[in-house]
Amino acid sequence: MNTAALRLLLALAYPLLAHLASSHGSSALAAVALADIGVIVLLQPLLLRRPWAWGVAALLGVGLVALAQSRHAQLPLLLVPVAFVAFVAWAFARTLRAGRVPLISKIVSALERKPATALEPRLQRYTRRLTAGWALLLAALALANLVLALLAVPDGLLTSFGIVPPVTVSENQWSWFANLLNYGLIGGFFCGEYVLRRRLFPQRPYRNFTEFLRQMGALGPEFWRRLFD
Repeated sequence: MNTAALRLLLALAYPLLAHLASSHGSSALAAVALADIGVIVLLQPLLLRRPWAWGVAALLGVGLVALAQSRHAQLPLLLVPVAFVAFVAWAFARTLRAGRVPLISKIVSALERKPATALEPRLQRYTRRLTAGWALLLAALALANLVLALLAVPDGLLTSFGIVPPVTVSENQWSWFANLLNYGLIGGFFCGEYVLRRRLFPQRPYRNFTEFLRQMGALGPEFWRRLFD
């Protein structure tokens, strides 16, 4: 199994681990979920046996063992969806600045094997608006995650600082949204946009959704690493 596939499996495992930790109130599972994120970040240097990476992993392990024995183990889980989704929203939005190529335009130009400036004007406008649409959707989800994390009881952000929320949701309800529904909404937007694009631009370099995903994957890890530059 290559590094990208292993990282994808670890990324898919995180929402399930985080949801189980929240729904069962398990500090141990919370630590495992956070360890999963640590492995995702450190995976490449760990596989290359970099001493510094194994040192960081050891320190992380010690910290997570201590966290699992504390009453605050759930707090980082409340912030992970907010931070992750907000970061991706920012990554989309920053490519809309003057002089930058919108993120979706980069992907389309790579699929069509031509510079973004060579795309037909209507497609350039569409990919720019779609980049903005993704940024707005993700920013809205990040805000929703933050509001629910603040209002969650018994161990949400406000109650952890001794503040009684004016309205409350259970941690289980927060988790269903932040760890599961969040990604369902993102997947639904992705699939719905594909259907719309097929109607607006029927002449595309792929015949169906499966071939579209295959071509996206074929762009290679180096392309995806440089996408947010």
